[in-house]
Order: sequence, then C-alpha cells, then structure tokens
Amino acid sequence: MEQLFKSILEQDRAPIVVCDMESTVVYMNPSAIARYKRDLTGRSIKACHPAAANVRIDQVLEWFKKSRDNNIVYTFRNDEENKDVYTVALRDDDGNLIGYYEKHEYRNKETDTLYNFK
Repeated sequence: MEQLFKSILEQDRAPIVVCDMESTVVYMNPSAIARYKRDLTGRSIKACHPAAANVRIDQVLEWFKKSRDNNIVYTFRNDEENKDVYTVALRDDDGNLIGYYEKHEYRNKETDTLYNFK
C-alpha cells in the first residue's frame, strides 16, 4: 500500500507539502518542489513563512488537537492561480494527530481532451 500511496502523491498535479508535528517538512511531491522552486524536506515550514502565518499554523494545529473531528480548514484563496488552499490533519489509526499537509484545489475547468492518451 505504501508504494501505491506514494505514487498517488507523486502523480498529483497540485503541490503537496507534508509536515510532522514540529512543522518539519517530511515530504514534498514533484509539483510542490516545482511550485516553490526548492526542496524544503528536512526544514521547518515556519522558516518559509512570515511571523503572522506561523501564528496561523500554530492556531490550526491547536484546533486539530481539540477534536478528532477537526481535520480540514480553509486557509487561503489565491485568485491569481484560481485556487483555494486548505490545511488537512494527518492522523494515525487511533485518531491521534501526527502531522498535517497543505492541499491546493484549483477551480479552472479542465481544458484537456477526454481520454487524451498523448
């Protein structure tokens, strides 16, 4: 299963940045590395954000910790790229918070031809 999940992440066109509970980047998919023009794996995500954003990261983590039902929060709208950004909780089999990731949802209509097997 691990290889299947890794493949899903790696093939996703949207950037995916996964952090542990200390906000250390543990994984970036190829789309994220291309988007941010660098691989931040092993570094704190907070080093890449201004102080106000780091306060928000801490608030989101505290909200995730309050309830196992608190798992996704809308965090940003980027009109230029026509996307919404969310922070999503990652939990173990017992529902304990083990990290989080950033999820990008683009709102543009797909322009590719159906079943275009280039």
